[in-house]
Amino acid sequence: MANVCEVCAKGEMTGNNVSHSHLKTKRSWKPNIQRVRAMVDGEVKRINVCTRCLRSGKVERAI
Repeated sequence: MANVCEVCAKGEMTGNNVSHSHLKTKRSWKPNIQRVRAMVDGEVKRINVCTRCLRSGKVERAI
């Protein structure tokens, strides 16, 4: 599944794990993406949406 929200374009972020001795290794943070049935331009489509967009009401879910 794609790790990008189709509403707000939120995607994967990268950074470092920093240990107690200050050694750094690469890591990534992935958004919580859900595949939902939603109304898009009057028709039902399956889209990948982050949970923040779902919770804030930016997506109208189809029943």
